[in-house]
Amino acid sequence: MKLDYLLLDVFTREPLKGNQLAVVCKADGLLDGEMQAIAREFNLSETIFISKPQGERNTASVRIFTPGVELPFAGHPTVGAAVVLGLQNKVTAVRIEERIGLITALFERNDKRSGEARFSLPQLPVRIASLDDRAAIALALGIEREEIGCGSYQPAVFSAGVDFHLVPVRDAGVLTRINLNMGQWNKTFPHGHNSVYVFTETPQESGNDLAARMFAPGMGLVEDPGTGAAAAALIGLLSEHADLGTGQLDLTLRQGHEMGRPCRITLQLRKENDVLIHGGIGGHAVIVAEGTLDLGNHA
Repeated sequence: MKLDYLLLDVFTREPLKGNQLAVVCKADGLLDGEMQAIAREFNLSETIFISKPQGERNTASVRIFTPGVELPFAGHPTVGAAVVLGLQNKVTAVRIEERIGLITALFERNDKRSGEARFSLPQLPVRIASLDDRAAIALALGIEREEIGCGSYQPAVFSAGVDFHLVPVRDAGVLTRINLNMGQWNKTFPHGHNSVYVFTETPQESGNDLAARMFAPGMGLVEDPGTGAAAAALIGLLSEHADLGTGQLDLTLRQGHEMGRPCRITLQLRKENDVLIHGGIGGHAVIVAEGTLDLGNHA
């Protein structure tokens, strides 16, 4: 069995930055366990498998795996797959079937190996729970209790298909000092895969409005450089505090800087009569390598 694959850097215009992604093409016929094993072999934050669509009007069907679990939705694989499909099919929009539902992504080509994709969230973020034990949060993140909170933002759990514990911190300096303490991690962050998105506003920085770090030991990841699904969840918390009434807010978030893999994620939210009606995620991606998986008869 031979399968062609591409390696991309996502949420960046530059090779060797951003969040790495493996894209396995023509993955029709692979079993769940085979896809999970291949994702574990690549050992990147996520691997996406592209197959023929079920709907004739759609471009492709995909499955998304971390080294440890399958996800119904993820942002950086969606952006990466949309760029690959846009380049291959020479189109400006692609329709991707994911476990969470159908996603339409708009694509803009930069050159023959890179482009930008933007998509509306297939599921708007919803508040799952509050996070009230600041002492436990501070202990788990290795920061001071007084450093939790940013403006009026308070810790909470949101999901736009994948649950994330959102923890606002005082400033970007706090982000750099995080030192994980896993002893009480799952008890402190009990929802979903125990994933935590720590974020702050960055009014002193040019080129971005927010900064974040994402930790997901339950997904087989210590830290992820750029997490679209977490940014999608964050749109829910941002919406609660956005004094728009009716209007649109466009923001840029940086992630991955502390890992040496800087990512830039664009966020969009639209409200009507103070109700969130649209959320969007976008970013650039560049193909950096291609190859063939040679699995013989042992996949």
